[in-house]
Amino acid sequence: MTHESAQRTVLGDVEILRIVEWQGPFAAARDLVPAAPAETWRDNEDWLAPDHWQPEDDRAVMALQTWVLRSGGRTIVVDTGVGDGRERPGSPQFHHWQGDFPGLLERAGVRPEDVDVVVNTHLHADHVGWNTRPADGTSGDWVPTFPNAEYLVPAADDAHFGPDNAYGGGLRQDDRLVYEDSVAPVHRAGRTLLWDGAHRIDEHLTLESAPGHTPGSAVLRLASRGERAVFVGDLLHSPVQILDPTHNSCFCMDPAAASASRRRILERAADERELVVPAHFGGSGTAEVRREGSGFRLVGRGRSGPSPVRR
Repeated sequence: MTHESAQRTVLGDVEILRIVEWQGPFAAARDLVPAAPAETWRDNEDWLAPDHWQPEDDRAVMALQTWVLRSGGRTIVVDTGVGDGRERPGSPQFHHWQGDFPGLLERAGVRPEDVDVVVNTHLHADHVGWNTRPADGTSGDWVPTFPNAEYLVPAADDAHFGPDNAYGGGLRQDDRLVYEDSVAPVHRAGRTLLWDGAHRIDEHLTLESAPGHTPGSAVLRLASRGERAVFVGDLLHSPVQILDPTHNSCFCMDPAAASASRRRILERAADERELVVPAHFGGSGTAEVRREGSGFRLVGRGRSGPSPVRR
């Protein structure tokens, strides 16, 4: 299923635009979240389907999307998708991907030259692809897509996926390709800020390390006039990980650290009533969580439709 849209939410003094490039069945459910048993999916079918699970062939439903925040007079882009025409032989879903990300941004009123900050929550292929574009529009050297933006990149991920650590230790060919076409050109342009631990963007927005999915994976916290949200990147790929935060995705590089980060972030979200905003959830794209036993439950079960405008 192809789904292209932009949805608008306001939390306090921060406007949020959700840019959905694609949404549909992505992978076998238990390949994506191996520890989540079949009965977890079946017992929750009434709300997992159709936004998060396709029961007829047991496939997890996900979205490829970007979040654009307008805060303090600045425009912040959170993760930049796959990018078009990239060499990704180890990731068939992303190999030579063709979408309409620039068009979606334009129709949402976001011009590349007006973006002030780009946040990469981590350096996987589907979070950094539109960091760059071909210099002449079709081929040639890569240059920053957002020419006036400061790119905020987790230092631990840059060290791991960059040349000093042999592009992730050379375990996956795609890691080198991703770094060379989507990260290194931003460094060469002098547009990168590497950060570690925590980094305050403005009075409403703060980045915090949440390692495990990758060494430097991060969350972005929003707090404005009593409204709160946390953009969790790939700490969550499916709501079944909220029900039991020990369930890692198949992409988590350090399962123990990822599980610990996931629990910590969900505990704070439940206690402080933060809206949870994962990178790839379908449906509304967000979740409200509460504590339940040793895990958590979802309020409203994350059903379809855009989140309401909050003021």
